Amino acid sequence: MFAALRRIIHEMDLVADLPAALNVVIKYICDELPVDAGAIFLLDDERLEYVLLAASGISENLVGQFRISLGEGLIGLIGEREEPINLADANLYSDIIDLSKDQYRGFLGIPIIYQGHLLGVLTAQQRAARAIDTETTARLITLAIQLASDIATGCAKGGLQAAVKAKVSKMKELSGVPGAPGVAMGKGLIFFPSADLNAVPERTITEVKKECDLFEAALIAAREEIHRLQIRAQSLLSVAELALFDAYLRILESRSLMNEVIEEIEGGQWAQGALKRVIKRHVLHFEAFEDAYLRERAADFRDLGRRILAHLQIEQKGLPKYPKKTILVSEEVTATHILEAPRERLAGIVSASGSANSHVAILARTLGIPTVMGLTGLPLDQLANKELIVDGYNGQVIVSPNAAIKQEFKALMREEQQLADKLEQLKDLPAETKDKHRVSLLLNIGLAPEGEMPTVDTGADGVGLYRTELTFMMRERFPSEPEQQVWYQQLLASFSPRPVVMRTLDIGGDKTLPYFPVKEANPVLGWRGIRVSLDHPEIFLQQVRAMLSAGAGLDNLSILLPMITSVSEIEQSLALIQQAYQELLAEYPLLKMPPVGLMVETPAAVYQSYEMAKRVDFLSVGSNDLIQYLLAVDRNNPQVASRYDGFHPAVLRSLQQAVKGCHKAKKPITLCGELASDPLMIILLLAMEFDAFSMSPSALSRVKWVIRQFTLTRAKAILKQALKMDDPQEIRTYLESIVEEHHFAGLIRAGRS
Repeated sequence: MFAALRRIIHEMDLVADLPAALNVVIKYICDELPVDAGAIFLLDDERLEYVLLAASGISENLVGQFRISLGEGLIGLIGEREEPINLADANLYSDIIDLSKDQYRGFLGIPIIYQGHLLGVLTAQQRAARAIDTETTARLITLAIQLASDIATGCAKGGLQAAVKAKVSKMKELSGVPGAPGVAMGKGLIFFPSADLNAVPERTITEVKKECDLFEAALIAAREEIHRLQIRAQSLLSVAELALFDAYLRILESRSLMNEVIEEIEGGQWAQGALKRVIKRHVLHFEAFEDAYLRERAADFRDLGRRILAHLQIEQKGLPKYPKKTILVSEEVTATHILEAPRERLAGIVSASGSANSHVAILARTLGIPTVMGLTGLPLDQLANKELIVDGYNGQVIVSPNAAIKQEFKALMREEQQLADKLEQLKDLPAETKDKHRVSLLLNIGLAPEGEMPTVDTGADGVGLYRTELTFMMRERFPSEPEQQVWYQQLLASFSPRPVVMRTLDIGGDKTLPYFPVKEANPVLGWRGIRVSLDHPEIFLQQVRAMLSAGAGLDNLSILLPMITSVSEIEQSLALIQQAYQELLAEYPLLKMPPVGLMVETPAAVYQSYEMAKRVDFLSVGSNDLIQYLLAVDRNNPQVASRYDGFHPAVLRSLQQAVKGCHKAKKPITLCGELASDPLMIILLLAMEFDAFSMSPSALSRVKWVIRQFTLTRAKAILKQALKMDDPQEIRTYLESIVEEHHFAGLIRAGRS
């Protein structure tokens, strides 16, 4: 059964559209199982109807035409109950009679559910008046569960709309999740990951010869690459191991592979899409074998496909032409995509994957770029060169907006600018409550100095978090100590005499270096942060020396250690920092040892906040990671991203405990992370008496405004009431009512008073 399921999923992956993929499933059901007919209905959310999208044993002219309203008939009942229904005679239901014309009696219907959302209904029917047998039922339930993800992906890419030929007006509104607040208008520019066959979009072409020539050039380049690798490996590998290269070369020299790709190109598919189709067919062929050795050949084809694709993309790649107002669109937007785009031309970001809590979304908020993540409803390639409106507040993208909608959003953007101008007046005022309780507002930044570097003009009291890993991620090798020293010195000088907190290299999890690959089953709980630095003291010492020498004579540097979970890690880190300091004293005799702090990012650090604070100069709560570890929610996993919530009572109590432990040791504590950028959350954080908040530059003025509207006494009363609540949404709603009461809801959403 599992082999059959794997084969079906692979066959689905080979076809270009959702209806064709669903027909693969129905064909399997009717050919391989003891049933006489099968059908798949998908839910059309726009019309609130189930639409028949694939069928066997039922008149083909009903596909795409037969519809049943939400909640009506047997199909509607299955969707409503969200559980299988198995009947000996389904002809009591009008929708089944209309569908099968009394041919079939026995009926099984199974809801197709993905991440708690109903997508449709899978049905199987038989002529005999009896319920579908237990074994077949179990197989079909398993099949429905396995297919839900593929169907959800197909629907997200606009498969349903294309399949039912729904009449779509020129303007189209698509939904995702808010990634970074703000509104942007511009033209879509599509990016997709390099050397990733699965990410290659379908694209029709007219210049067949040009695409054939590009493919043949890429094939030759791949052959030469394999031949070079073979020569290099001759002194390192055995004769048996070297045989793999001969096998690769035989495949690359095969006319059949070339002819298959050429045939796809001649059919109107561009070279990259043609290669994807052919390689996937070969992978499916080999994975279907029972023999383990033959199944492993599928991996060889995947590897060869990636190599050819890489060369093909080099041949086809030119410098992207960024429109004046670019909306960057990709299946998976990366930090590299964002940082490589000219900042003055990048207006908005749209990503088909990811969540509001991913590092890409955080980077977008840092840069103040309106962003929508997890976009659904239309194939992304249909957004290319289209006029788009990105609503980062509500997680919506409007394609080809009409004049009225454009005017509405232009008015909204003017209101945003008016609010920004109003908040600009606070720039030189302190972040101080009405009863004179003052806190420091600091910046989270992470761009290389040659990029866009915020300065003291933002009104910040300094930098609370400089993410050094982003400069590492933009390189093709580890940066040298002199290179790092230049970057750090520019940053320290630009903020002098205000403090700058530099976090040592924090890689791992979803932050990887292309030249330092780490493969782990569970990277979020794996080798990351200070663990990498302590296992590679040569990297850590080099970075710390660069920081210390950069700060010589400026004396505004602080060093922050990431992902600390034990006292022993603090002691090892401090010993290495002291070693680096001693090594530099001969060159910088007046060098001062900077303050050293650590990040509270795990429950372990929360419960040891007092013991840890005694050993360092300050603590800084990294709320982004702390929330995911407290709630056991991977913030980059869209399946559970909705459960990631900073207003969770457990999060609030942990933050309180960290503050109490740190203050007991008479040390200052900062909250750095996305919570500090939230105008609602800042009321509670203020009441907890954090000494400083570090946030995105775009959030600073909004947070300052909120702080200046309250007394500390009032904030403490609000916190006390919030801690009596046991539901995150209840807490959020309570705080929103307070914001409304104070007449500054516009800080949360432009256009609201």
